[in-house]
Amino acid sequence: MISIDDVERAARTIAGRVHRTGFSRSATLSERLGAEVFLKEELFQRTGSFKVRGALNRIAELSGDERARGVISISAGNHAQALAWAAREAGLDALLVMWQGADESKVAATRGYGAAVDQEAPDPTQAFDRLDVLIAETGRTLVHPFNDPAVIAGQGTVGLEILEEREAPDVVVVPVGGGGLISGVATAVKARYPEARVIGIEPETSTALHSALEAGRSVPVTPRSAADALNAPFAGENSVEICRTLAVESVLVSEEELFDAFRWLYARTKFAAELGAAASTAALLSGKVQIEPGQTVVAVVSGGNIAAKQAAAILDS
Repeated sequence: MISIDDVERAARTIAGRVHRTGFSRSATLSERLGAEVFLKEELFQRTGSFKVRGALNRIAELSGDERARGVISISAGNHAQALAWAAREAGLDALLVMWQGADESKVAATRGYGAAVDQEAPDPTQAFDRLDVLIAETGRTLVHPFNDPAVIAGQGTVGLEILEEREAPDVVVVPVGGGGLISGVATAVKARYPEARVIGIEPETSTALHSALEAGRSVPVTPRSAADALNAPFAGENSVEICRTLAVESVLVSEEELFDAFRWLYARTKFAAELGAAASTAALLSGKVQIEPGQTVVAVVSGGNIAAKQAAAILDS
């Protein structure tokens, strides 16, 4: 497990290379819930999501030999873009495993940052098998999207920024794919405020962390949500251990609740958030997270990399 010291070290490592993203109060949600509700705006982060924090922190730890061999990872798109950008900034060669049918705009952005993209696999589950093959063939250094301790520590800097903006948050709500963000945020928040509730939000059709917490270990799932950023085929073992130890809660939202939250964010906040990033808002709007009157609530809006075609389709539905 990582500690708050690891997260604070990561914050120093990536300082000046990431944006300190905005932290805005939602008057509508605050009034509806009888609480003080704030949105952490990671959709405005470099490369369009929180993922760059972890990628930069992991790359900073690479040895000379690891750097020379180049880096490799797997992603639906956000980690791919983040690692491609971070590798380019560090002068490293990067290869990203994606899969057939991955968001074309995210694939194009990843290539635009200078990385090579492999799309031989037909789906996320088989893409992890393809990743193992390519690691063996190329000898590249893996920068895991959600199970690497340095990546988790980097994502935890989102939690540090929340603490610096709002003392003693009562509830922090976080979208979940493979679990890297929520385990990092929980590490930071719970170290300062052990009684704070940290709640992971997943689609009902993509339950990697929820299923892992029920089973007591990482288990395979078959993700099929329209929120591609949350479609991890399993939760990272390190993330599961952290979430179990820190009593992280898990809540599921429906696809329609995700769509409603996406439309709400667009209309009320003017955020062009990606669908997965709306999961935390979906849980609040649907009442699936119970909030006590007067509490301080932070909802992480984790990314903004959505294709125009998908955004238009959701807004028109």
